[in-house]
Amino acid sequence: MKRFTACCFTKKISKFLSHKKHKQSQPQIMVGNNSGSSRSMATNVLLNHDFSGGLDSWRLNCCNGYVISAEAGSHKGVSNGSDSNYAVITDRKECWQGLEQDITDRISIGSTYTLSASVGVSGLSQGPADVIATVKLEYHDKPTSYLFVGRTSVVKDSWEKLEGTFSLSTVADRVIFYLEGPASGVDLLIRFVEIHSSGPNDNATSTGCVSTGDDNIIINPQFEDGLNNWSGRGCKIMLHDSMGDGKILPQSGKSFASATERTQSWNGIQQEITARVQRKLAYEITALVRIFGNNVTTSDVRATLWVQTPDLREQYIGIANVQATDKDWVNMQGKFLLNGSASKVIIYLEGPPPGTDILVNTLSIKHAAKTPPSTPPDVKNVAFGVNVIENSSLADGNNGWFPLGSCTLSVRIGSPHIIPPLARDSLGPHELLSGRYILVTNRTQTWNGPAQTITEKLKLFLTYQVSAWVRIGSGSNGPQNVNVALSVDNQWVNGGQTEVSDDRWHEIGGSFRIEKQPSNVMVYVQGPAAGVDLMVAGLQIFPVDRHARFRYLKMQTDKIRKRDVILKFPGLDSSSYPKTSVQVRQIRNDFPIGTCISRTNIDNEDFVNFVVKHFNWAVFGNELKWYWTEPQQGNFNYRDADDLLNLCQKNSIQTRGHCIFWDVDDTVQQWIKSLNKNDLMTAVQNRLTSLLTRYKGKFSHYDVNNEMLHGSFYPDRLGKDIRANMFKTANQLDPSATLFVNDYHVEDGCDTKSCPEKYIQHILDLQEQGAPVGGIGIQGHIDTPVGPIVCSSLDKLGILGLPIWFTELDVSAVNEYIRADDLEVMLREALAHPAVEGIMLWGFWELFMSRDNAHLVNAEGDINEAGNRFLALKQEWLSHRHGNVDEQGQFNFRGFHGTYNVQVVTDTKKISKTFVLDKGDSPLVISIDI
Repeated sequence: MKRFTACCFTKKISKFLSHKKHKQSQPQIMVGNNSGSSRSMATNVLLNHDFSGGLDSWRLNCCNGYVISAEAGSHKGVSNGSDSNYAVITDRKECWQGLEQDITDRISIGSTYTLSASVGVSGLSQGPADVIATVKLEYHDKPTSYLFVGRTSVVKDSWEKLEGTFSLSTVADRVIFYLEGPASGVDLLIRFVEIHSSGPNDNATSTGCVSTGDDNIIINPQFEDGLNNWSGRGCKIMLHDSMGDGKILPQSGKSFASATERTQSWNGIQQEITARVQRKLAYEITALVRIFGNNVTTSDVRATLWVQTPDLREQYIGIANVQATDKDWVNMQGKFLLNGSASKVIIYLEGPPPGTDILVNTLSIKHAAKTPPSTPPDVKNVAFGVNVIENSSLADGNNGWFPLGSCTLSVRIGSPHIIPPLARDSLGPHELLSGRYILVTNRTQTWNGPAQTITEKLKLFLTYQVSAWVRIGSGSNGPQNVNVALSVDNQWVNGGQTEVSDDRWHEIGGSFRIEKQPSNVMVYVQGPAAGVDLMVAGLQIFPVDRHARFRYLKMQTDKIRKRDVILKFPGLDSSSYPKTSVQVRQIRNDFPIGTCISRTNIDNEDFVNFVVKHFNWAVFGNELKWYWTEPQQGNFNYRDADDLLNLCQKNSIQTRGHCIFWDVDDTVQQWIKSLNKNDLMTAVQNRLTSLLTRYKGKFSHYDVNNEMLHGSFYPDRLGKDIRANMFKTANQLDPSATLFVNDYHVEDGCDTKSCPEKYIQHILDLQEQGAPVGGIGIQGHIDTPVGPIVCSSLDKLGILGLPIWFTELDVSAVNEYIRADDLEVMLREALAHPAVEGIMLWGFWELFMSRDNAHLVNAEGDINEAGNRFLALKQEWLSHRHGNVDEQGQFNFRGFHGTYNVQVVTDTKKISKTFVLDKGDSPLVISIDI
């Protein structure tokens, strides 16, 4: 059963949100402090309300509990103060854990119910703790709803009354009442709980009506009530009907607000929304904003949530941003979700430089409508492998081609006749190329080159592979990038690039896809410096049949990820062979498939359940990075990493350490940048010692210095040896960890900085300096993957003999079916390649990934088509067999490496055995005594 983590509500409750899709049929709930409620007014809805029967009829929500009798007196210093029993709910790891009871059969529509309870806390609480009463409504045909009933603040060693009222307007399949709220580690004490009906249409006094629906949770969103409910965050706020001598007027309504006299970029206008936002619900924010003053014409304006959790953690969550101007109002949009309970939530606008006013006309936050599922792309009559380029062979001169910019095209002879290897792998047997090429001369700009318009030749949602031979003329000053580019309605799309530093022909390969109907698509070849001649031969752009390659990949996967097994049955009489059944089920595939997680994620029990069920490895998104663990010098934060590591260890999930250092300049803390050389060297050594001593033996891998092909912060300041020394020191501090290099765009042909050849040379250079490089990390943030291109990169890197891991894999596509295809390409290529030893997804849950349209699970927990494809592949990679013992007294099968359970049923007995199938060339023989 899914568990709900309720928000920690403040005393003033004005609205309570649920799924707006069902606004008309959602229940209404009246909330109040009914001090006149009587414990004898009517039949109690709750069974065993005073715990005289122990915990009978109650259910513990992922925690433990027991009942202390009246005679026992006090518990941890809390005096009972009465002659009754009370329940102690302990071992609470999350604030939502508590006590619940199913009241479905004892509650009716239209009646008003009054709650009265006596509650307390004990244990780790350092101050007041909130205890919350909630009703959960489960439906078979629509999402679950949660009704806030009441809240009270309790001080340790005392008892407080918890009261509230509620009523239902629709029939639910299940109605569950529960108590929750205090922070983890705090025991919840309950003396009694009563819920009484006071009849239909009761007019009990209440302090407010909490309703479900699509109401705006922002109070006074258009400033019709002046600045009520708004305040300045480190600055002043003012109300206006116009500004700038009447040039700035509200776009909506009669007024707008400004955040003025700002001295910090984080200063802005804010509103507390604590009591009106629910955890695990997705919200959409929209706002009309602009900027004014200080001679700033454009600036980023951001909407941020400041969240304080019940255990006093602080979180800053960016939820929307827009490039605002001083010329007009712009619409800012975003989406967010709170994973855990919050004791305080504030939304504020920030961003522009000090002295610049932030203007806001309207601001709205509503429950986000569910995104409708994608439909499969309707692509028919696809000519896979057919080139869309006109006159690619140049048999008709340069007809179909035109020069882009001021340059000259001519046709020459002397280019390769063979198809570039990457295209050959996709196309199979194919005609030879003509040997003719386009020579581009008189180039005055880097973007000058041969071009064609191909708008009408492309189909939406198809993945197109790009292939060509390219060469440059003499006169270049150093290596030159050559790029096959597309202009899609004047937007640049990368079709692949390569670096050329000699007079040889070089292969260029890449891919692209178009998901929105364009007005104009032009392909062109560009890149070398002005004045450098460019030569292009055999340019091909063709749609790829990715599913056809899957059949080959399945066969390859079976070869390298499976092993033969022979089950023997000593003691079984030969006459019983045909009558003895064998059922083999694989419990776990040992191939590492993991995910990125973060500290905020694990406050959501649905997220945690998905991780535990479907992944056997994890990596932390930010919590181990230096800027997280030591944001200011000497100010350490290992608490978040400790929490994540504890979760993983508890669930037997192995972990990668990402990352010790990060070599890209803009990822380095300002205090580190300000250090002189000697102090920086000391800080680097302290970082290594602090991290690897604390976690010695706990992380299986470390990414030692992230993205060294794209940054050089440390060698620029400490010399070229520092990178190798980082590896050496890390190995000395934790010899058990495998030390990785890690970089991006290695596998896709779209970045000349990190092509496989440069990555190989980088690793060899480190090894020559004595660095114990133990693994190759390919991040895998990829678009429109094409199997042969990915496989070629893996083949090249595989010559080093080191294990290769995809360390941060994600794919992005608006259409979920295309996203599923992209993910399947990457997962199948990885499983089918012998050098790949693990895959880490860079997240899977919407709103908690680095890229949009990359998620497998929607924000509120619905698995989308990409997620279903992932789970289907996971099932495909489990081996199950059943049958009877053969005439040799054996049962043979071939299965994926991992853990198995086998059940053998004879005429007289049933035997079960578990075994592990490791890697190996020879069959594994298992004897099962009968």
